Amino acid sequence: MGQAKRWPVISALGVVQILAWGSSFYLLGVLAAPIAMDMGWPLAWVFDGLTLGLLAAGLVSPTVGRIIGERGGRAILLASSLFLAAGLVVLGLAPSLPVYLAAWLLLGLGMGCGLYDPAFATLGRLYGAEARPAITTLTLWGGFASTVSWPLSAFLLDHGGWRWACFVYAGLQLVVSLPLILTLIPPAPARPVGASDNPAPVVALAPAERRPFLLMAGVLILGGAVMSLLSAHVLTLLQARGVPLASAVTFGALIGPAQVAARVVEMAFKGRHHPLWTLTAAMSLVAVGIVMLALGLPLVALALILYGAGNGIYSIARGTVPLALFGTERYAPLLGLLARPGLVAQALAPPLGAYVLAHGGADATFGLLAGMALLNVGLVAALWPARSSRNS
Repeated sequence: MGQAKRWPVISALGVVQILAWGSSFYLLGVLAAPIAMDMGWPLAWVFDGLTLGLLAAGLVSPTVGRIIGERGGRAILLASSLFLAAGLVVLGLAPSLPVYLAAWLLLGLGMGCGLYDPAFATLGRLYGAEARPAITTLTLWGGFASTVSWPLSAFLLDHGGWRWACFVYAGLQLVVSLPLILTLIPPAPARPVGASDNPAPVVALAPAERRPFLLMAGVLILGGAVMSLLSAHVLTLLQARGVPLASAVTFGALIGPAQVAARVVEMAFKGRHHPLWTLTAAMSLVAVGIVMLALGLPLVALALILYGAGNGIYSIARGTVPLALFGTERYAPLLGLLARPGLVAQALAPPLGAYVLAHGGADATFGLLAGMALLNVGLVAALWPARSSRNS
């Protein structure tokens, strides 16, 4: 499929990604405090919903990857929109904590079927070895998810309350995302001749592939944990270091633009380098930024820009490195298997960070973040021999 024919597909999937992230992962960024105040719950209970949702997403991700590998991602993406819409309706109607948590189970199924990993797998199934530019472009769209959703959530909150915001997001899933998927995301191409005897992609790993697979899983665990922990507690951590709240918010706002800018730079290289270079740069930038914060250096803005840039291209690398290391035939099911530990780490990291912050303070929490980030650089370095073995 030519580049001109890919743009409608990637653009449609980009809009779907913005709405999927905004309707789930980023939803509580604006609505958590109003929900807690309206329902009389501790704020931690509200965020427990997101934790439950991420765990549900991790639970279904291998099955999602297998189905995409067999049949393509169109039906899975449609299911994501339906799960998200249903979860948002239940959330908007929730009279009690059990119903609220049940809503997040539905939202978790939607996340497991519709966030980056299923979208990457869908592109891999459509475009095979040529999916890398499409994955990179898609992350550029996704980088605007919080930029779009947080102001929209604030507007809806001001004009109708948090329940109304949930209903509107459910409506957007049904009137925007569903039609885009139905009309612009094509069915997966037929599998090559000879694959019909075994229509399900084989996910068994050769002995030489097991080590890079485990290393990549470790990278995703630590990368997800660092991202989730810092995202949840960055304002609290900065304030504990004496940064006023207004300044902390300003510094935190630098992360999003840094992510998008780094993705634009990655796009400019047009895939001329191996994806492991992208992953190495990503984890190195994340580590440098967090170590600067851990050491208490007065360059908070620069540290968060470096961290944001690294996190931005990490989103690209997590989709393109498995494609390069393990090939196209098993890409979707392997990506589903790799997604599970990363999603579980994202779910558990904020509560862990809260515990360390409460019992050890900001220094201990920054130390934990720095240790994980530096360990991840080591895991990425250990992945490099897999490149030569794949090419040999």
